[in-house]
Amino acid sequence: MKVVVNVAWPYANGAIHLGHLAGSLLPADIFSRYNRVIGNEVLMVGGSDQHGTPITVSAEKAGMTPEQYADKFHEINKKAIEDMGIEYTLYNKTHCPTHFEVVQRLFNDLRDKGYVYTKETDQYYCPHCARFLPDRYVEGVCPNCGAEKTRSDQCDACGMTFEPGDLLRPYCTLCNGTPEIRKTEHFFLKLSAFREPLLKYLEGKEGWRANVKAFTRNWLEDGLHDRAITRDMSWGVPIPVEGWDDKVIYVWFEAVIGYLSASVEYSRMIGKPDYWEAFWKDPEARHYYFIGKDNIPFHSIIWPAILMGEGGLDLPYDIPANEYLMIGGGKLSKSRSRGGAIDIPSVLSRYDADAIRFYLSINMPDSHDTEFTWEDLDTKINNDLVATLGNYYHRCLSFTKKNFGAIPAGETDPETVAEIERTVAEYRDLMGACELKRGIKLVMDLARYGNRFFDSMKPWALIKEDREACGAAMNTALRIAKALSIMMWPFMPRSSERVWQYLGYQGTPEDAGLDEALRPVVAGQELGEPVPVYKKVEVQKEEPKMEEKQEKPKETQQQAPAGPFADFRRMDIRVGTVVEVADHPDAEKLYVLKISLGEAEPRQIVTNLKTVYPREQMEGRRLLVISNLKPAKFRGVKSDGMLMALDDEDLGGHAIKLLKPSADVPDGTRIDCGLECSSSRIEVKHCEKVDIRVGKMTDGKVLGENVPEECPDTAAFVYDGDIRVPMGDGKGCFITVDDNDFIDGARVR
Repeated sequence: MKVVVNVAWPYANGAIHLGHLAGSLLPADIFSRYNRVIGNEVLMVGGSDQHGTPITVSAEKAGMTPEQYADKFHEINKKAIEDMGIEYTLYNKTHCPTHFEVVQRLFNDLRDKGYVYTKETDQYYCPHCARFLPDRYVEGVCPNCGAEKTRSDQCDACGMTFEPGDLLRPYCTLCNGTPEIRKTEHFFLKLSAFREPLLKYLEGKEGWRANVKAFTRNWLEDGLHDRAITRDMSWGVPIPVEGWDDKVIYVWFEAVIGYLSASVEYSRMIGKPDYWEAFWKDPEARHYYFIGKDNIPFHSIIWPAILMGEGGLDLPYDIPANEYLMIGGGKLSKSRSRGGAIDIPSVLSRYDADAIRFYLSINMPDSHDTEFTWEDLDTKINNDLVATLGNYYHRCLSFTKKNFGAIPAGETDPETVAEIERTVAEYRDLMGACELKRGIKLVMDLARYGNRFFDSMKPWALIKEDREACGAAMNTALRIAKALSIMMWPFMPRSSERVWQYLGYQGTPEDAGLDEALRPVVAGQELGEPVPVYKKVEVQKEEPKMEEKQEKPKETQQQAPAGPFADFRRMDIRVGTVVEVADHPDAEKLYVLKISLGEAEPRQIVTNLKTVYPREQMEGRRLLVISNLKPAKFRGVKSDGMLMALDDEDLGGHAIKLLKPSADVPDGTRIDCGLECSSSRIEVKHCEKVDIRVGKMTDGKVLGENVPEECPDTAAFVYDGDIRVPMGDGKGCFITVDDNDFIDGARVR
């Protein structure tokens, strides 16, 4: 099978960091390598996104041309990607002749077919500079909150977005002059023409991740609007129309075409100019797009629309978009320190590339945002990578090398053969479905099995009693090691290849293929001299932030109520009903809800469940609200509380389901389990300490424990060590979810 792995294009405006790796670059490489190890023909393309206003702004500040500036970071990032062991078929860049050619051809084709047309719009113009100004070249005062030095497109202080003319006292950042509003003509993509074809296309994508499918459906159901695809600037792909020399094709339109242009460029590089057609015009070829969640509409709506308009090119087969890697509760996007930065060169100066790959794979934000800390990185490297996988490799290789010199003969333990076969079969299913995080956890389970097998055989004693039996045991142990090195190769290629060589094999696990994991090791094959493949790192605690060192307000210093379930009793949980659902004015993936809690006015709560629940499923919904959280702002909109939902991702699932009451109790009913709970204001971190799990009823049991007869078939329980109580109001109302499509024991977050 032919597989095209399309990778989101890092913006050439700075060095890539761990967020880029976890979001798109590493998952794409893992999936590409997996397909190579099962024998598929893979084309993995992407590169540096070099156009757009931020490049021109940064280049001017650096005293460089936009091309010089973009090429500088293209080379920096290209090297960082290679140092991480990420292998592209071609890592291209958008500022190159082939990309210009392909973009302009598609532009003309869409224009000829009536999908691209011209229309006048308003834009800022600076008379002194004699130029139209992109958004970032105009600043002023926010008309909503009064913040100064606010960009003309959005206020970072309150989150309000603007149209040209909204900003108060605008000025040009180049000359400090006052800009005017002038009419300017631009080309637009007739996106509205593709709504019905895209809805039909989406019907066949049941295997897409829930966030991608829900976000795409919401966009389509809200209606598609035509979008401008040109800008008044000189840096970018020229418009192939006479008289448009002062404008360029805008980055959001041309960057996605880079997947196609990179494929064409590679074909020309290898002297086979039509090679790309086998990957782009074959209905059996599969196209995967590895991106971050902020790029979903560009790949699930805009790019498919362009491809549909062009015709004859393969549409995306799957778009496994990842969520964000977070640090300190915020998106990982800038340098954070523990004596160093999070850009790739800085991280590689302290850690081995495969160790970083392991951590980001096991902590991958595939279905929801995950938190990054240096301490967690060090701990997982030491406790999982070194103590589990590395320990297994070294103990069985070094023992066998010392006592036998080569792979000893012997019949493989039948139970172990069955365990390897089961693991390989499940590994195929998970990896083929882009379930990479679950894939590496599965392989780690086999490593733990290997350690248990080694310990049970006690080879250090068996070698003295029965050398032949010891040889058979080590033959089995090495068979596990071989299977591990092959299945770990997509995740950690360099260290896996070292283990492969220690086992006495030539080439790489890719050369052998995944089926080799099912075959016995070769008795008599000489082993290499093993050296530990992974090294422990020194665990360093996070330094407290400055504000954490200061004395906290009295309200946050309150002690939890005494007695059992102290953490749970901090929370004031109420039953509510959604009375209004609105889109966040400045965040495409957020709802702003009004929820009745039996108070004088409905509570306003901002939630990111827009990608999970369509609007009609939220309106009138009964749910649970943690009502005593300190208010917070999300992109400028106040949120006074938090919804409660189960999340079974830690158990290998992908369900996110809102909790609800089992009985028709009044809004504002307290869910306190019959305990005395506090109503003092708390922070999110207090909620994170509470252990609440949801399970399905089976023979009068939930999570294997006896429960009250009146409990519904699916129920939530609050745990305090070995003690547990059913979650409810203590008067017959219990907490449940809509259906049983989740894994028993799912945590409530």
